[in-house]
Amino acid sequence: MPENPLKRLMNRRVVAAVRPASRSAKTPRYGVETRRRRERKPRADRQPGPLARVVNDWWNRLIGAVFGGKFSEQTEQYLAHQTTRDYVCNTAGQAAWGMLFPVLTMVATWLVGAEQAGLFSMAFTVGTLLLFLANYGVRTYQVSDLDEMRSFLDYQIQRFLTCAAMLLVGWLWCRFRGYDAQMFAVCMGVLAFRAVDGLADVYEGRLQQKDKLYLAGLSQAARCVLGLVAFSVILFLTRSLPVASFAMAVGGVASLLLLTVPLAFFETEKSLPATARGIRDLFVECFPLFLALFLYNLIDSVPKFAMEGALSYDNQLYYNALYFPAHSILMVAGFIYKPQLVRLARIWDDPEKHRRFDLVVLAMVGVIALITGAMALFMAWLGIPLMSLMYGLDFEQFRGLALVMVGTGGVCACIDFLYQIVTVLRAQGEVSRLYLIAFAFAVPVSMLLVNFAGLAGAVVGSLVSMAILLVLLVMEYCAIRRRMSRGY
Repeated sequence: MPENPLKRLMNRRVVAAVRPASRSAKTPRYGVETRRRRERKPRADRQPGPLARVVNDWWNRLIGAVFGGKFSEQTEQYLAHQTTRDYVCNTAGQAAWGMLFPVLTMVATWLVGAEQAGLFSMAFTVGTLLLFLANYGVRTYQVSDLDEMRSFLDYQIQRFLTCAAMLLVGWLWCRFRGYDAQMFAVCMGVLAFRAVDGLADVYEGRLQQKDKLYLAGLSQAARCVLGLVAFSVILFLTRSLPVASFAMAVGGVASLLLLTVPLAFFETEKSLPATARGIRDLFVECFPLFLALFLYNLIDSVPKFAMEGALSYDNQLYYNALYFPAHSILMVAGFIYKPQLVRLARIWDDPEKHRRFDLVVLAMVGVIALITGAMALFMAWLGIPLMSLMYGLDFEQFRGLALVMVGTGGVCACIDFLYQIVTVLRAQGEVSRLYLIAFAFAVPVSMLLVNFAGLAGAVVGSLVSMAILLVLLVMEYCAIRRRMSRGY
């Protein structure tokens, strides 16, 4: 069975801590010995940003309280302390990526109206779902491959294949749905942009792998900004969504060719040759992660597909606008726990710490609950008027649905956190069936509720579907812990 990428990353950091920093001037460029010596040199200015220091300090206090203050100090050396430049640029890239969809829908609403903006939202939903096919869950595996057991050329070829598969599946889906000429053209333009997004990810992964995360963040931010500017300008000039969608794809391609690819090739070492076995292994080893991520996002998208055909396209706009605060909960929670996954893996590696590990999990769930409560208060106070101002539409009528969607965001954040914890426990292969079960529930639930209550049914259906998945994950986590405590 292939070794988990997170475990490989953890083990390699431990090995890197005891390797000598010097390298011979006569060392050959390639081969096994070269891979062993390709270490990421510590930079003198390697200090976390102020917000990262606050989060790290909270985790230090939590782990110190749970484990008596000893293990926190022992695991500090395994944290990936980014420089301020890394942190700021990567945050800018992630923020630009997360804000792209809502800003695009705002622009479309202002220029062509809610109905057309909803049509674009549906096309973007299809493109974002298929983006997980293009990425195939490889990014974490790639950045943790510090010894380059797979060559960068292996990753590139594998990503070209998955991006081609994404475009083919998207084309077949559009044909299967029988979209008219306008919707078909908008979908293909969005799919082209998302395919560029997926292809650029492998080059940004290379930069992160080589300790140049700030360049990856700049690349991601530039692609989003160019895509947004191209879409907005062309839509303003032509009032044509298909033309604007393809202009967005052109902006993405320009960013890929002029910035992302040159950075990856000029700022990192030349790749080792590709091998058929290496490419095949990437497909095999990353399939469980791809399946889980794809199914999760498919469950998340079921209410939107249920609305298509049953309701007018402006409901897609309202649904996605209401979902953005929920997505913000997921992003904030991820900022808190994702940088700590290596530390949590080190804690779990000590059998004496297993019994108190659950307290750390409960503490993070409590933090997610607090974030969700804070977002609910914000939406009840300023959020609804602010959304009405940004979109130029009346969201006051959806105040109750907005609070339900905030609850969905909290549930989704707990789901993502629990999946990451199950991965730390090396049991991620056991939860794929849970996503299939939840998907089987989500389809009829969403269809019935949408046909019965329209947009409100879609919002409630999303909460019910995610709540089912969360309950299944909690039950599975408890079962995994019981089996491990018994030694099998």
